[in-house]
Amino acid sequence: MAEEVIEEIDIPIYLITGFLESGKTSFIDFTVQQEYFQIEEPTLLIACEEGEEEYEEAVLKQHNTILEVVEEPEDFTPELLESYQKKYKPDRIILEYNPLWSVKRLEEMKMPKGWGIVQQIVTVDGSSFQIYMNNMKSIFMEMSKNADMVMFNRCSTDLPLANFRRSIKVVNPAAEILFEDEEGEMADIFEDSVPYDLDTEPVEIDDVDYGIFYVDIEDHPERYEGKTVKFRGIVLKSRDVGADFFVPGRMAMTCCAEDTQFIGYVCKSKDARKLVMGQWVTVTAKISMEYMDVYGEEGPVMYAQEIHPCRPPQSELVYFS
Repeated sequence: MAEEVIEEIDIPIYLITGFLESGKTSFIDFTVQQEYFQIEEPTLLIACEEGEEEYEEAVLKQHNTILEVVEEPEDFTPELLESYQKKYKPDRIILEYNPLWSVKRLEEMKMPKGWGIVQQIVTVDGSSFQIYMNNMKSIFMEMSKNADMVMFNRCSTDLPLANFRRSIKVVNPAAEILFEDEEGEMADIFEDSVPYDLDTEPVEIDDVDYGIFYVDIEDHPERYEGKTVKFRGIVLKSRDVGADFFVPGRMAMTCCAEDTQFIGYVCKSKDARKLVMGQWVTVTAKISMEYMDVYGEEGPVMYAQEIHPCRPPQSELVYFS
């Protein structure tokens, strides 16, 4: 079998996508003017739709940015992009892309030599997100699947922001998710709350929320004292084969795929010795805050009520954003 040839990216493409009036133009206009984004070589801005917001060509020219507008999807071809390369010889590309033209089609398109997508950002109007999810869910999921960042703007605290976050994390656990209101980026939406109901019995921790659960139980132990929780995790066993505890947890990405670590808390169970190292289990357990030698201090100790073998989640890695 022939080896796949991976072309080096000399001309990065910054892909900005989102539905009409989601804030793409405003985001790009702001970014182009920032000091950290300045380069001496030309930047080519390709806009695949025209919304209410328009670019001021004088401002773009001031920042050595050339604007090309493509109005129809059939015009957006490899040949057109090749013509831009020859005409402008850009050092980088900002692509404001219409998701109705299919992000998958874009990702599969043959690009000019040296061109390659290095960052994907999705902008979302938080006030109309639920409408789009009800009517155009498949398109939204397609553009979010490989996004590095999803930015919700025009948000308010009365919106179900935790549910918005979960909708993205289900298809793209690694995506960074930001929320902005009219004043700018909102504070951590989970600062005083969590994306699961602490008043239920048991408290069910979704796979995408395990990272938040792990951090929050350490920051706010009083919330969890006496609570019963249910979650999915990998079995980590003690070197003592007769130990009456194990650690159900997850592998977490701390900065990159090569830098992961196991995170979890001690769970006591009379069946601990019967478990197999590395197997996936669903655990229902009651939490107590008490001293454990393995912690060297007081910390969360779970007492198993039920342990059942299960399948791994869709994404086995945990992310904290």
